Amino acid sequence: MELRFAAAARATKDLDLALDGNRTTRMRTFENALKLGFDDFTFRLKPKTHQMDMVDTVRVEVAVAYRSRGWQTIDVDLGPAGAAEVDLVVPAVPGLVEMNLAVPSPVRCLGTNEQVAQKLHACTAPGERGRARDVLDILLFDLLGKVDYARTRAAAKRVFKERGTHAFPPVFEMPAVWRIELVNLAAELSFPARTAEEIEERFRTLLAIIIES
Repeated sequence: MELRFAAAARATKDLDLALDGNRTTRMRTFENALKLGFDDFTFRLKPKTHQMDMVDTVRVEVAVAYRSRGWQTIDVDLGPAGAAEVDLVVPAVPGLVEMNLAVPSPVRCLGTNEQVAQKLHACTAPGERGRARDVLDILLFDLLGKVDYARTRAAAKRVFKERGTHAFPPVFEMPAVWRIELVNLAAELSFPARTAEEIEERFRTLLAIIIES
């Protein structure tokens, strides 16, 4: 079983996992992995799921318990494997050492440029109105200097072609319903652009740079 974790400095609150097989096979693989637990953590898959057909992904909810006590619930997106780039990342989550958790290092993660390409596809797809956070995720990657524009363009061209929902380069129109969410997220994350207009301008500028690279 191969898991590729998508890790980022991100606004999005879900965890992305890339697994081999179709959606049914991925769900079965994930359920078996949850049964293994981790240290004193146990995991329970909740019945609620959300099918994201345009990106061949299913979103599930996982209840996490620590020493049998409820800890938190996380959203997990189970998507297809096959990414061209993988990064090896040293975990830097606060509190792991204090809890004496033996965390494997480095962790195999979806490559940064691949993540940006997938998020770019998601937030520009027709009919996708719940992807405002992807806009800020992409801008955060760029703010940290993690985006290789030419490699991101190459990854985006492949992702757009594979998923076949809309053409690359995409036409981006910021939905009005995203504006309040983006402003609130920007304030929460201390992002330098605080208004919806500033965020949209930064995103359009970055998109143009990626397209022209």
